[in-house]
Amino acid sequence: MTSAHTASATGRWTTLEVELRDGVSRVALHRPKVHNAFNETLIAELTAAFREADTDPAVRAVLLHASGPSFCAGADLDWMKRAAGYGRAENLADAHALAAMLSAIATCSKPTVACVQGNAFGGGVGLVSCCDIAIGSCEALFALSEVKLGIIPSTIGPYVVAAIGARQARRYFVSGERFTAAEAHRIGLLHEIVPPAGLEARVNEVLGALQLAGPQAQAEAKLLMRAIANRPIDDDLIADTAERIARVRATDEAREGVGAFLAKRAPAWIPAAAAKDRR
Repeated sequence: MTSAHTASATGRWTTLEVELRDGVSRVALHRPKVHNAFNETLIAELTAAFREADTDPAVRAVLLHASGPSFCAGADLDWMKRAAGYGRAENLADAHALAAMLSAIATCSKPTVACVQGNAFGGGVGLVSCCDIAIGSCEALFALSEVKLGIIPSTIGPYVVAAIGARQARRYFVSGERFTAAEAHRIGLLHEIVPPAGLEARVNEVLGALQLAGPQAQAEAKLLMRAIANRPIDDDLIADTAERIARVRATDEAREGVGAFLAKRAPAWIPAAAAKDRR
């Protein structure tokens, strides 16, 4: 992913490459020799990267992508071997760390985009499910393969079910079978599939589009989704949604957005280059 005005921050990471460029925190899984599989270090570093992006005012969006031919192969075999010897307390701490990483991605206040250039298995499907937008190569493969190892997709389960629905999850949770990018798109895991040669360009288009929206409104929209998903439309929900829009309408960002629209100018949050392209 190339662009001008690059600020690199890769030196402190051992399993990631993290770069802030043009308002996008580009977080790359960087363990290509093991297909970007999880271990304790990768889990801790992903958690830190997303939490930092969440609170950095310079970050407008977060891109999760990967080095090498695979997106993420799930759990690292050496890590699994060590975990096999854990007692209950160690197992629970390990599981909580993985759950915290997934939560850091899913609850990030900034828009998140997954770019899936290769295979995503097990926890890799969880990573894709946690992101707001998922775009993949038409050649990618997917699997929720935990049951083939005698385990279950537990910590990733809520995010996967939210992405593809309970009916599809029931099939792939119990079968562990691989499925194509076309199937991932059909069931809702991927929003778009594109040829490998066009993947970078399409992802950059989406990242550019995200910067046209108000950053506070995007954060509020993400909170709104979590508040209304799978809830009955009752008096409490109606009151909650009315309160939210009344509060957001009164913000400086909303006043700027409406004022800019009426004046037929770009709002202040749009980067200068993007505002110029809109003319």
